[in-house]
Amino acid sequence: MTTAESSTDVLPGLTNERHPDIFNLKARPKVTEKKPGQLPEHMIKQFFEDGYVIVKDFFTKEELEPCKKAIERFVDQLAHKLYNAGKIDELYSGYGFFERLTKIENDFPGANIVLHKYGVLPQAFKDLWTNERLLNVVEQLIGPDIAGHPVWNLRTKTPQNEATTVPWHQDTAYLDRNSYTVLQPTAWIPLLDVNADNGCMQVAHRGHNTGKVARHQCCYGKTWYVMLEEEEMAKTLEVDLDKDIVTCPVPYGGMLLLNNMIPHRSLPNMSKQIRWSLDFRWQTPDHSAGFYGMKDHLLFRTSKDPDHTIDWTGFDGDDRWSKQKDSVKDLQDVLPNAEDADFDTTIQGPWMKKWDLVHHNQHTAKLTDGKQLSWHAPTKA
Repeated sequence: MTTAESSTDVLPGLTNERHPDIFNLKARPKVTEKKPGQLPEHMIKQFFEDGYVIVKDFFTKEELEPCKKAIERFVDQLAHKLYNAGKIDELYSGYGFFERLTKIENDFPGANIVLHKYGVLPQAFKDLWTNERLLNVVEQLIGPDIAGHPVWNLRTKTPQNEATTVPWHQDTAYLDRNSYTVLQPTAWIPLLDVNADNGCMQVAHRGHNTGKVARHQCCYGKTWYVMLEEEEMAKTLEVDLDKDIVTCPVPYGGMLLLNNMIPHRSLPNMSKQIRWSLDFRWQTPDHSAGFYGMKDHLLFRTSKDPDHTIDWTGFDGDDRWSKQKDSVKDLQDVLPNAEDADFDTTIQGPWMKKWDLVHHNQHTAKLTDGKQLSWHAPTKA
């Protein structure tokens, strides 16, 4: 269903503010100490000037394989849960890391969303997120005081699946306006070689330089994603659509570092394998995470205590998906309690309150119960 909703009210996500110096080369911290893993001068400069940088051959097999094993355990747990509930025909245990979830998805559409929502942070993910060499790179971007951002993701990109094809957006479009004034770099880490065929990322080169958050909309197709129209990218972010769109293939063992203001998207996965990836974020601990007060960041490193120990208590087991759903209850008459809550294939979150709702689907349906579609006063089409 598509509507043309409009309002004379200012959207909560919109602001006329510009903060370019928070995200461009002027924000680069001065790092003099040499540490393992640090990137060369030209790569750090590219991150700030272009808004992204591809880092090849950074992680070892020994650092990434535990993450793949943890995901295999997740998929196995999901298969048994669905099978025991009579929702899939078999366990598909004969299929490997890059095929099994697809087989499960064929029996139970939306299985990839259920897995995406697991929110469990296994030790292998923690180890990668706080990898010493990786944090040394992050220090080159934001300085010696480093906090882990509460939004991290396991991406379950099954082949030719709209729910795993993320449209153009700025990461700040999903967070509250406190995030508009803090640099939150992301490491996007694929668990196989990625290219245009199996769904690598595209970025809008230097689209972060205005320091502005453009007007987004919600929701894309049959998903929960916000979307940024290319015309808006050109108008507000000064993106040259003919010259600035860059495809970013990344080999296994590499990563794509992203500025949180740069527009980016993932291409569809047209291969026969699942394109697994992880994304982690960091920021300085003296700023808000911009996560609507639902969850704070976690201190990873501090210049005040070189022997700081990370306390994961209350962070790794906290279900942000339930909190996101709770955060939009004020838009609902009644939040339906799914008969099978463990198998709910919809996602709701506070970003849906920030932007015009222009497409409605199974995700936004739980916001409305047939009545108010957004906190403006929309009309149905």
